[in-house]
Amino acid sequence: MHSVISGFLPIWALTACGWGAGRTHVLGDQAQHVLGRFAFTFAMPSLLFLTMARSHPGDLARPGVAVFAASLVTVFAAGLLVSRWMFRRKRGEQAIGAMAASYVNSANLGIPVAVHVLHDTSFIVAAALFQMLFITPLILVLIELDVRRAGRERWTRILQLPFRNPVIGASALGLVIAGLGLELPAEVVSPLQILGGAAVPSALFALGMSLNARARPDADGRTERLILVGLKVAAQPLLAYALGRWLFALDGHALFAVVLCAGLPTAQNAFIFASEYSLDTELPRDTVLLSTLLSMVSLSLIAWQLG
Repeated sequence: MHSVISGFLPIWALTACGWGAGRTHVLGDQAQHVLGRFAFTFAMPSLLFLTMARSHPGDLARPGVAVFAASLVTVFAAGLLVSRWMFRRKRGEQAIGAMAASYVNSANLGIPVAVHVLHDTSFIVAAALFQMLFITPLILVLIELDVRRAGRERWTRILQLPFRNPVIGASALGLVIAGLGLELPAEVVSPLQILGGAAVPSALFALGMSLNARARPDADGRTERLILVGLKVAAQPLLAYALGRWLFALDGHALFAVVLCAGLPTAQNAFIFASEYSLDTELPRDTVLLSTLLSMVSLSLIAWQLG
């Protein structure tokens, strides 16, 4: 339990600092928007580029990653259906809802939990690689299909997405570097490390600042949040356990790693993406916070049962 809580403390501390800054207006009225833009345009791409450039795409070819991918994609599809058929969200917000229900916080929470609980970061890095390569582009394409509606121009913009969108472009470039086996010079790595180190703090700070403008959701809004959080915190790890144990015959540490990773809460990227594309930010914000709070209990139960 102590190991899991220690992974959450930085998240809550930075979010609380953001809330305090927003409450006192010490950074001005535009700080939340500017921080969100900074995270999306500069800090997050730098972090993703370095992560991908140092990755080993061959790590995706392992049974545990297949189980994680299957559970994530299944819950992502469920989130899309819930957002579309139950709550009549537009397409871009369906993608954000599905992301909130399935996209795990593999960086600032996943890595500390992996270090303290699994004592091995190799699986969480492979899971993060899958999300970056396949799920992030899918989410951004779905959003683009909604926010850009002019026929031929829309498809042109989607084809140009790797060159226009800094998150996808940086990830793709990092993957090319890794595929070619190139060694990045220190002069390139050093500034990118500094910039990438600001990704998590700036995203959490913006998230905390947004809490000051919090509106009370209606009954449907509360139901939607509970469903998405339930999919993330309960359905996804349970599905990963079922697939891993009975379909892929995983056991021991391999099964533990898959279920623990699937049980991680929603990544704050959902809030940043919604903010960047001027979509509803209240839903992903609340889902990030609620899933993070509840996963302190659920991750502890997973560690107790399987660790």
